[in-house]
Amino acid sequence: MHIRPELAALRSDDAPQRQAQARLIAAVDGWRVTPSGATAGAELARFSGGAPLDDLPLLSALFTAGDHSAQQFTGALVKLLVAELKEDWLGQVPLRHFSDGMLASLVLARCGPAALVVQAIDGAALARKPEPVAVTFAATETWEHVLAGAAAVEQVQVLEVLPDRAVLRRETVQLAPGTVARRFCAGEAQLLRHVPGSMVTLKLQRTLDPSEPTREYRLADGVLLHQAAGSPRESRLELTAALLGRMGRSDAAPLLAAMAQEQGGAGMRWQALRECLGLDTALGFATLRGIAQRAGDPLAAPAGALVAQLLEQYPELAGVERCPV
Repeated sequence: MHIRPELAALRSDDAPQRQAQARLIAAVDGWRVTPSGATAGAELARFSGGAPLDDLPLLSALFTAGDHSAQQFTGALVKLLVAELKEDWLGQVPLRHFSDGMLASLVLARCGPAALVVQAIDGAALARKPEPVAVTFAATETWEHVLAGAAAVEQVQVLEVLPDRAVLRRETVQLAPGTVARRFCAGEAQLLRHVPGSMVTLKLQRTLDPSEPTREYRLADGVLLHQAAGSPRESRLELTAALLGRMGRSDAAPLLAAMAQEQGGAGMRWQALRECLGLDTALGFATLRGIAQRAGDPLAAPAGALVAQLLEQYPELAGVERCPV
C-alpha cells in the first residue's frame, strides 16, 4: 500500500488538519453573518414556524422562476468553500453533507422541521440504478429550483387512498435550468428517470405534520407496501411499545394504555393499544372501548370495529368497564 508523505506525517502531527478545519469553520461562520447568510437563517427560522414563503423576501426570491438570486446565493458559498479547500485540502466542509455515488447533498441551513439544501445528481450513476418499483409519500412540502442541468422526471400523484392501495396518476415531465416547482409530498412525488450529465438543484423543504405516516406504494398497481411513522420520536415510541409487548412486561400496560390515548400518530397509538391488549386484556379492552367512543378521534372507527369483533369472539368482554379518558 502506498501512503502519501502528507498523510503519513499526520500520524505524528495532526496540527495541519486541525488548523485546516478551524479555518473552514471560521469561513462558514463568517458566511452565516453576511447579509444574505444571516437573512436566510432568520427567514428559515420563521419558515419552520409556519410562516408562508411569500412573507419571506429572500427565500421567496430563491424559488421564483426567472430570478437569479438562487445562483448568486449558492454560488457565493460554494466559491468560498472551494477556495478554502484549495488551500486546506485536508479540511472537511463543516456543513452536513451526504453522497451515495449518485446523489450528493449539502445542507446550507436547517431549523427545526425546515431545511435549505443544494443537491447534485450524477446522470451516469442514475442510469446504472434499477428502475424504481415503488414511490414514497411523506407529509412534507418541497420547493425545488433547478440551478444547472436538466432531467426527465416522472411525477406521481395520489388521486384516491383506499384501505390497502392508492390510485396513482403518473406523468413524465422535463426539468430545465430555471424550473421551479412546489410539491405537497403527502400526495405528490417525483422520480428521476434520466439526467444527461448532471443536474444541480436548490431545495427548500418543511415537514408539515410529523404525526402523519410515510407511505410507500407499488408503482405498477398502487398497492401499499410499507408504512412508517413520520417522525423519529414516533418511531422510537412504536418500537418501544412493541419491545415491551415481546418482553411480556405486564407492568407496562398502564403506560401503554396512556400512550394509546395520546394525541400522537395513529400508528404509534395503535401499536401501544395492541400491546396493551396482549399484556392486560381487561385494561386494553377498556382502553379500546373508550377510544371507540371518542368523537373526532381518527382511531374511533377502527377501534369500534375491533370492539365488535372481539365481543363476537369473546362475549365475556362485555363486562369490562369503559376506561376513563
